[in-house]
Amino acid sequence: MIRFLPDEPFPAYAYTPGRDPHPVRDERGHSYGVHAPAPAAPDADRWRDSHDYLRGIDLFNAGYYWEAHESWEGLWNACGRSGLVATLLQALIALAAVGLKVRAGNAKGAAAHVGRARRMLAEVMVGAPRLLGLDLADLAATVNRLTPAPPPGTAGHAVLPLTLRPG
Repeated sequence: MIRFLPDEPFPAYAYTPGRDPHPVRDERGHSYGVHAPAPAAPDADRWRDSHDYLRGIDLFNAGYYWEAHESWEGLWNACGRSGLVATLLQALIALAAVGLKVRAGNAKGAAAHVGRARRMLAEVMVGAPRLLGLDLADLAATVNRLTPAPPPGTAGHAVLPLTLRPG
């Protein structure tokens, strides 16, 4: 797996609601008491300079879906929740939610988030074929092939067959 921030360790566990201590609200959580500063909105042309965006990519690719969601949500808020970059971040957040739902064995919830991600990616592709280093047509094609049901025997630790490769 290619890592953009290889010197940053992953959290002690990939949070799954209902199974693990909440990362920030539970004193046993892997990020309890950690207060990160609010990130700056990523510059579409200088995405490699966005620590939180790259951290989210690394977390997502390693199956830390809740943690990736949190990383990207801060950026989405910093974008003012509008515009192409914000919509792409929202699509990535939806994909992270798919991973959480699949891991929890919730195929219906995962399917709903796959649909949201598809719609948002289609919206962004109208304005840009490539954004934040991602080939949006390639990403959309991969998302269109996602099946939201967990593979047999993987309940509790499923990882989506999707790797984000900005470049």
